[in-house]
Amino acid sequence: MKTIFRLFIFSAFFVNPFLGNSQTSTTDNAVINSKGKNLYIDVHQLTPGNVKYEDVAKAHAKDLIAEKKYGVHFIKYWVNEDKGLVYCLSSSGDSQSIVKTHAEAHGLLPAHIYKVTDGQAAAFAGQKKLFLDVHYLGAGNVTAKDVAAAHQKDLTVQKKYGVNFINYWVDEKDGTVICLSQASDSSSVIKTHTEAHGLVPAFVLKVKQGE
Repeated sequence: MKTIFRLFIFSAFFVNPFLGNSQTSTTDNAVINSKGKNLYIDVHQLTPGNVKYEDVAKAHAKDLIAEKKYGVHFIKYWVNEDKGLVYCLSSSGDSQSIVKTHAEAHGLLPAHIYKVTDGQAAAFAGQKKLFLDVHYLGAGNVTAKDVAAAHQKDLTVQKKYGVNFINYWVDEKDGTVICLSQASDSSSVIKTHTEAHGLVPAFVLKVKQGE
C-alpha cells in the first residue's frame, strides 16, 4: 500500500527536473552537511493568547548567546500569538543539542523537533501577510523529491490566488511538510494547494518572522 501511495504521489507531482527558476536557497545545505550539521524545526506549544512576538524575540536572543556552546545555529523563527505556537529553524549536529540550548537559554523546551530538508527559496514580495501551513502525510509516506515536485505545481498556480510561496521543509521520517508563504489570507494558501495538487494542509498559521 505504501509503495502504491508513493507511486501515486510521484506520478501526480512529477515535473521536469531541468526546469530552472530564479530562486535561491535560504540555507546552504552543502555547508551544513560538510560540518556534519542537519536542519531542524522545533515547535514550542505555549499558552494560547499569552505569547507575544516581543517575548519570543527576547528568548531567541538568549538562544543566540547559548547556541555556540552546543554547536547549534538558530536561523529563523516564526510566531503565532493566538495559538501560542513558535517554530524555530536551526542547524545542529543532533536534536538534543537544540534541547540543551533552549534549556540553558530560557527553559522553554520544544514539544516536537522535526529533522528536515529545505527547498529552493523565493524572495519576499511586497507587504502581504506571512503564513506557515503544515501537512501531515504520514510517517514514511513522502519524500523530499515528491514535495519538490508538488511545490513546483504550487508555483505555477500561486499567482492566480495572489500567493508567494517562499520555501518549504520536509521531515521524510515523520511525513510532515511545513510551507512558508505570503498571501492576503489563509484561504488563498489553501486554494493554491488544492488546485495545484490537492494536498490540503492540516492547518494554516498567520505568523511573524524573526531571525
